[in-house]
Amino acid sequence: MTVVDYLQTLADNPYFGAGFGLFGLGAGAALMRKGAQFGTTLLRRHYMMTLEVPCRDKSYQWLLQWITYKGAKKTQHLSVETSFEQKETGHVKTKYAFIPSVGTHFFRYKSKWIKVERTREQQTIDMQMGIPFETVQLTSFGRDKNIYFNILEEARCMALKEHEGKTIMYTAMGSDWRQFGHPRKRRPLKSVILDTGIADKLLTDCREFIEHPEWYSDRGIPYRRGYLLHGPPGCGKSSFITAVAGELERGICVLNLSERSLTDDRLNHLLAIAPQQTIILLEDIDAAFLSREESKQVKAAYDGLNRVTFSGLLNCLDGVASTEARILFMTTNYLERLDPALIRPGRVDVKEYVGWCTSEQVEQMFHRFYKESSPEMAKDFADKVMMHKKNVSPAQIQGFFMFYKNDPQKVVENVPQIWELT
Repeated sequence: MTVVDYLQTLADNPYFGAGFGLFGLGAGAALMRKGAQFGTTLLRRHYMMTLEVPCRDKSYQWLLQWITYKGAKKTQHLSVETSFEQKETGHVKTKYAFIPSVGTHFFRYKSKWIKVERTREQQTIDMQMGIPFETVQLTSFGRDKNIYFNILEEARCMALKEHEGKTIMYTAMGSDWRQFGHPRKRRPLKSVILDTGIADKLLTDCREFIEHPEWYSDRGIPYRRGYLLHGPPGCGKSSFITAVAGELERGICVLNLSERSLTDDRLNHLLAIAPQQTIILLEDIDAAFLSREESKQVKAAYDGLNRVTFSGLLNCLDGVASTEARILFMTTNYLERLDPALIRPGRVDVKEYVGWCTSEQVEQMFHRFYKESSPEMAKDFADKVMMHKKNVSPAQIQGFFMFYKNDPQKVVENVPQIWELT
């Protein structure tokens, strides 16, 4: 029997034929699967581009909002984000933003299809944000990275446009800064009435600092500016800082030095990573530390209440590792309680007293609240206030006006009530 005849016999055998056929089908399927995997890997490696954005990245929320409004409008798998917006009329409007939910979505951007995969790891918690770790992954054909750059830039611009005309407040959460509350409508600088020349002087100094960074670098001077506003409570220190931030189109990072979890290292880290285009605010700095002379008289039982040391604060403000391109405001009601080392030039460059109302301030406040009133009535009111020879703050004057919102005549007639009602 020849080999050909033997093979023919095997082929005619139904058992062998069935087994060989199954083996062939299995081998063929395995080869096709391997080929498909290899082809997919080759395609993704050489002809596709992927961008991964983790939830801790600043552009994460921008990107989700952009995908919602510009990209996957037709997706049927959505998550909702509810927010509240206060109108000028005082009414609060509820806003619902539908963003792509966890899963896979597709959208078209500039003639290119982009695949969006939003994943969430329930077992992994992001320590900075305190929520399950999430990522958004974009995949597109081609090798041009500019498509992703353009998407992120559009997302950033859209987010900035939403906050246009508003002041964003930040607070320290863990090792990062988080937006605190909703963006606030910018406070007009003219709404904070200080003594003549103070507001213009401070605002001019801030603008000059921002506009001339090269002046500092040319002379080897650290590019940072510190301001201290001191004076009695209720005289407009914090209000003025909020108005300045709005005028300079900057946010405000509020830092509480009395927080028990705040350490020297964390303070230094927070100042180093403060969001761009912000003002750092340390309110009531006198409450955080005693001067070195006073601390000698304090009982040992009070030692260690603050984990931030005085020397640690000084190094953060003006040490080797302190950050630059920074505007820092401090406020205090008691200038005499501050250690001279804290308010020396280089740490505090400009000190300004924001004190009790002067006659000019009272007149301006009257005009602002009662726009239809005559200058004579405003002067009469200011003269009566000054005649009592009692210190009065802008907060007291404003609180008094609130009792007579639409009746300036009664305001003039009831001046003594300023010290009784407020």
